[in-house]
Amino acid sequence: MTTKTMSIVSLVCGIVGMVGGFLTSIPVIGWLVPLCPIAGIVFGAIALKKIKEEGVTDGKGLAVAGLVLGIVALAIDVIAIICTVACVAAVGGLASMQ
Repeated sequence: MTTKTMSIVSLVCGIVGMVGGFLTSIPVIGWLVPLCPIAGIVFGAIALKKIKEEGVTDGKGLAVAGLVLGIVALAIDVIAIICTVACVAAVGGLASMQ
């Protein structure tokens, strides 16, 4: 896989993770969405490492953007999952009080 291809995969995974972060309340999608930003971070880091080793600048901006989007999307996804779990626990607590 070339560095440019890995950079594009990183960017796409980061974007999907950003958009998917708003879908965490959907049962199946909500638990699978954090895998996309993780893949974006991994592919971005590998692409940047290969770019540094080979001295090629092709795809460096895409790799950096994918890495940053992956990190931000993962943070948003984790916060959304925590909020979802807290809301479910609060509703469960209120239901048991009655």
